[in-house]
Amino acid sequence: MHWIDYLIVIVSILAAIVMGVWFAHRQKDTNTYFAGGGKIPAWAVGMSIFATLISSVTFLAYPGAAYEGNWILLVQGLMVPIVLLALIGVIVPLFRRVIRLSTYEYFERRFGLFARLYSSFAFTLGHFSKSGTVFFLVSMALATFLDVNIYTIVFVLGITIIVLTLLGGMEAIVWMDVAQGTLLIGGGVICVVMLLFLPEGGPSEVMHIAAEHDKIGFGPYDYDFTQLTFIVMVLNGIFYALQKYGTDQTIVQRYLAARNDHEAKKAAFIGVLMSVPVWALFMFIGTCLFAYYHAAGAPALPEGIKADEVFPYFISHELPMGIRGLIIAALAAAAISSLDSDLNCISAIAIQDYYARFKPGCTDKQQLRFGKFMVVLAGAAALGVACLYISWGGEGVLGALFSLYAIFSAGIVGIFMLGLFSRRANKQGLYVGIAAAVIFTAYAVLTSTKVDLKGDGNKEILLDMGTLNFSHHKYMLGVYSHLIVLVVGYAASFLFKTPLADKELTIYGYLEKRKNEKV
Repeated sequence: MHWIDYLIVIVSILAAIVMGVWFAHRQKDTNTYFAGGGKIPAWAVGMSIFATLISSVTFLAYPGAAYEGNWILLVQGLMVPIVLLALIGVIVPLFRRVIRLSTYEYFERRFGLFARLYSSFAFTLGHFSKSGTVFFLVSMALATFLDVNIYTIVFVLGITIIVLTLLGGMEAIVWMDVAQGTLLIGGGVICVVMLLFLPEGGPSEVMHIAAEHDKIGFGPYDYDFTQLTFIVMVLNGIFYALQKYGTDQTIVQRYLAARNDHEAKKAAFIGVLMSVPVWALFMFIGTCLFAYYHAAGAPALPEGIKADEVFPYFISHELPMGIRGLIIAALAAAAISSLDSDLNCISAIAIQDYYARFKPGCTDKQQLRFGKFMVVLAGAAALGVACLYISWGGEGVLGALFSLYAIFSAGIVGIFMLGLFSRRANKQGLYVGIAAAVIFTAYAVLTSTKVDLKGDGNKEILLDMGTLNFSHHKYMLGVYSHLIVLVVGYAASFLFKTPLADKELTIYGYLEKRKNEKV
């Protein structure tokens, strides 16, 4: 690393802190702090959605996946625009009309308090665990690039993200995401251009090698749920899109930051239409890396290098001074863009779903103070998880804890779909569906997850039931849990006599409104 590379990385991190300080004086109430006062332009909100979806895990994992195999992971992302085209016109005005800040306020209005607490707690656990994971993965990469102690990287990044989120609120996050998203795209494009022209023979040779080794494809296309197949990724992608755009606080909160329903819909489409090409861009980087290191006269890779280590190796050894610093800064920016949103949204949920819900007389000033306290607390907790990951290598106790999270957060998309598409579904039936999904998910996770609990390097299934173990691919687990809540919850609702749900809380209210507008 040249000193210029270090300077670029340092400047990019300092820019995040400056952005937080710049917007600090405007954070006078919870509406501004968590939703930007509802005055942020659609293109900026869309860019922020994009930057949130494209994390540092994408930066590192997608090139590795494409290098080792093909583009099958991209299928998940390709499902998002399809689902959005069908539902975004319903989802955006619904949330902007029925909630103040928390996505899960809708769940309470539709199914009662338990549904709200269950779903918000599941979101919090999921994003808390994700934050620690992202901290860990990006810090491992940056520590290698910069030749700096990994704990130092964790704390520098962590403090930067906490300061940005604490001081600047949603406005600082959105505008920093705009800058960081631009940096991420620029870094990816630079890498692709270099990889296309570095091998002898240029782009034609790269494409020839890629085609020869079947590197640009989405197979296997077998109808098999036990392996990573096209059909598994299609189903997973459909529920991923519903989860992100219908139940994820980081996205729904950005609908509220836009000026009106039309602007919010536009922002959602901008975010997706930017994300899909960039996901494809990083897949293509992996394909180009394979072609580069398999072309005639290519430099040799270290023996035993893993697929997800090839891109970091290329950055370290093949990129020129300055460009290397820009790419590493883009990697740090991707982490900041993802994690600042998590902290702000976890804080928003803590206020709306717990603090204000159980302390109804609190003032907006008290809520804002509590929200800022939660930003610091959640950031410190994520730092702690990252440090535990470093100490334990991401295995052992943490693996078991995250398996338990998967069990007790089962079926969130099923709850949303049940509420949106059925007026007959009631809270009693939903609770039966949730119980069934939790039991199934517990069985599937415990009989398919291998964890090194003893610390001796030997992984064992948490609950070995022999031939009765869950054998389908792990991506199908989420699909099944959502479907169980949907099907069992709907069927069980007929066992309880309750009035039909308010039409305005379902898709039927939207359809009726559209019909009346046409008349």
